[in-house]
Formats: sequence, C-alpha cells, structure tokens
Amino acid sequence: MNNMKDLVEKFQNTTIMVVGDIMLDSFVYGGVSRISPEGPIPVLSVSREDTMLGGAGNVVANLRAMGCTVEILSVIGQDSAGREIADRVEDLGSKSNGLIIDDLRPTILKTRYLSQNQQLLRVDREQANAIDPKIEEKIFDYASKNVGKAQLLVLSDYGKGTLTPNLIKKLIGLAKKNKVSVVVDPKGKDFSIYKGANVITPNRNELSNATDGMAVKTDQEIESAAQALLKQSGVENIIATRSEDGISVIPKKGEISHIRTKAREVYDVSGAGDTVVAALAAALSTGASLADAAQLANIAGGLAVAKVGTAIIRDSELIDAIDHSETAISQSRIATIADWESAKEEIRKWQAQGLKVGFTNGCFDIVHYGHVNYLNQARDNCDRLVLALNHDKSVKILKGSDRPINDQMARATVIGALASIDLVVFFGADEEGDDNTPCEIVGYLKPDILMKGGDYTVDQLPEGQVALSYGGEVNIMPLYEGYSTTNIIKKSKDQAT
Repeated sequence: MNNMKDLVEKFQNTTIMVVGDIMLDSFVYGGVSRISPEGPIPVLSVSREDTMLGGAGNVVANLRAMGCTVEILSVIGQDSAGREIADRVEDLGSKSNGLIIDDLRPTILKTRYLSQNQQLLRVDREQANAIDPKIEEKIFDYASKNVGKAQLLVLSDYGKGTLTPNLIKKLIGLAKKNKVSVVVDPKGKDFSIYKGANVITPNRNELSNATDGMAVKTDQEIESAAQALLKQSGVENIIATRSEDGISVIPKKGEISHIRTKAREVYDVSGAGDTVVAALAAALSTGASLADAAQLANIAGGLAVAKVGTAIIRDSELIDAIDHSETAISQSRIATIADWESAKEEIRKWQAQGLKVGFTNGCFDIVHYGHVNYLNQARDNCDRLVLALNHDKSVKILKGSDRPINDQMARATVIGALASIDLVVFFGADEEGDDNTPCEIVGYLKPDILMKGGDYTVDQLPEGQVALSYGGEVNIMPLYEGYSTTNIIKKSKDQAT
C-alpha cells in the first residue's frame, strides 16, 4: 500500500481540467412529526440548510481537496445560484474564468429535502437542452488556450446540455493533440460519442443501458457487457463502478480485475460517483497504472458514502484510510481531533441521523475533577458532544505567557480520551485584540445545543446569541466549585517551596 500513499502525495504536483455540467446542490434538513391537514403528505420543519457544488463542481471540489490544481469549464446562468457557484469555485482556490455565463439559461439547482437521513423530495431547477453553439465555441476556445497546462482532462457529463456530441469530439481531439489523457464520467446510451477517450466510468445501470440491457450483476456479466461496449464505443478502457460490489477494470488490452469494497455503513450516496472519478483522475494524472488508480478510487468511494450530502474526500483522509487498511484497528477510543471543515461534515452526519449535537469549549490545560464532571453533565444533555479547545496562542492571551502548561495536541489527546467527548476541534485568537470567543466556530459548526459552565446569563454570552440566531439552544450549567487549573498550579508551586 506504500505506492498508494506515494500516489496521493504526488497529487499536489498535478493540474486537471474539468469540463461538464456544474450545478449547485442544496440540502434542506428538518424533522417530520405530523401529516399536513391539506393532504396525505409529511410536514417538514426546517432546522438548517446547506449548499455545495454539485455535478462537475463536485469533481472539482474533490480534486482540490485531494491536492490537485483544477481548471473548471462549464455554463452558469445570470442568477444568484450562478454567482454562488463562482464564489465557491474561487473559495476552493480555483479560477472561475472558465464559467461561461448564458443569459438565457438558468444555473442548475438541485434541492433535496431530508429528515432523519432520508430524502423526502428532490426539486430540480434546470434547462437540459443543448447549449447554444456560441457558448459551445467559448468553452472550446478557453480549453484550447489552457488544456496544454493539464496532465488530464475530465469530461463530467450529467446530460444537462453542456457536453454536446460536437463539443465532446472536439475536446477529445484537442486533448489527444496535446498528449493529455481523457477520463469521462458518461451519460446516456450512445457511448460512441466518447470515442478516443482513455477511460470511461459507467456505473452498473449505465453499463447495462449502453449495451441494450445486458446483464451486469456478476463479474462475468460485467466483463461481457464492458467488452461489448469497448468494441462499439471506441474507448480504450472501462472502469465500471458497482456500488457495494466495488469496481471492475476492463481494459481493451491487458488484465481484467475486480476490486471489492470494504464494508462500510452507508449514509448517503449523493456525489459518491464524482468522488470516484476525481480520485481516479488524480491518480492517472500522476502516471499511475489503471489498476492502482482504480484501487485508490475504490477507497475514495467507500469513504464518500459514509458521509452525508455531496461529499468531498481529502488527501489526508485517503492516506488515513490506506494506513488503516494495513493495520488492525485499536480497541482504545480517543475522540477525533478534526479541522473545522471535517468537524462540520461529522456534525452534519450526526444531525442527519436525528442525533442532538452538543458543543462546549475551554482551555482544559490540566484536566481535573471539575472538568470531568462538567463534561459528563454536558454529554447527558446531548447525543454527541463536540469540544472546542483553545489553541496554544489563544490560551496565552487568556491566561498569561506561562500558559498553557500542556501544548494543544497533548490537551486534545487527554480530553479526547474521556468517554464524554466525541470530537475535538481547535479555535481561538492568534493575537491580542483578536476575537477570542467561540462565536465564529459556533456559527460555522451550528451545533444543536451550546453549553457553558458558570454564572452567566444567555445575554452575557456572545456565542449564545450566535447559537440562538440559527435556531440552536443555549444551556448554562453550574461549575464544580473549588476545582480549577489555576488552583492546581498554585498548590503545586506552594508545595515546591
């Protein structure tokens, strides 16, 4: 597996161009406790909403998270969803210059309504006819000027009109001219429009549909259908994604292989195919073999379905998954120490399962009796407890230059070993005068209940106001008197003298 880790580490040296249907995915979460009196339909009480890049945008988001440089070419409308897509692309660290605005075409927006991790309804706002020839020409002109900088071209075809047969043919020809490999995530029944592509990645249903309904359940059936498709389409290799059965690699020349997926709890398959395509493309862009690239893509897909919403997988997650595949899982339990984005994803997954997520914060320099009892009490008020830990610079600002006694990783590891803690995340100011409250992280993570120990009132807590602003709860709990890190340090100094 060391070669897998080496592949991931090479991603940061690659540039990939993605052309296809970009969209904005919206997720509306809530609870259903009654049926509408107006008809036999559930009433969703909305608690929160999330938006993220979908379609070709999700491929871009995954590639950026894995460390690749990415150029995106697509079509958006002159509307708020289009502006949000452009902003999100820029936020990822990619340029939005390749997003061509079509005044006559709305940005594709998919809105999913969920309760208890179950989709109740999806509403699509889109115009799926072929793009105007003038828009098509703009995309090709942009590709012509920039494709030479890339090691690989991804065509992310969602059948929404961006990738017309004519544009596909021209782009594949352009890539071949510039010695750039082409990976296609296909759509439809006629895969001959992708003739010349190095790899196409149909799922099981797409493979069957493209071969007039051939059976695609067993390994042998997958092989037969893929070989038939290779002959009729003119593509060089097929990597068929098979959900819980893994991935099959069927080259025109070479060895066929079937890669099994490690069993995982599946929360949401939204966008998992994009993650597979991104990991495959990233690996191939480094010069990896088809088999190694498929192996890595299979790992990425398994990670993606264990998340909620249109998921992205980071290079660090891939490396961690590779490491865990080589070693037995320890029986000890220490809470994950996460960055803000990873923490938000985990919280979103818990909330989608109907779990109440609690949040508290502090320095926890020397963990003592008062801390342990307070955290146990906090955990009794929720299903999962997130601890925001002041990082070292933040502690110095609060407590003085001789603090903390223990550095942030030591504190996070010790506090994370308590059964009451499910997730640890760092926060705080870097310099004197900066905001040293947890307001920003509370607003970002949006826990269900904010808990604080002390004699405060809700009005005295700025972070409490943040929690209330998005519909969260605030719970002020008593502290255990007589126990503090300051007193412990003083007692130790007194005894030493």
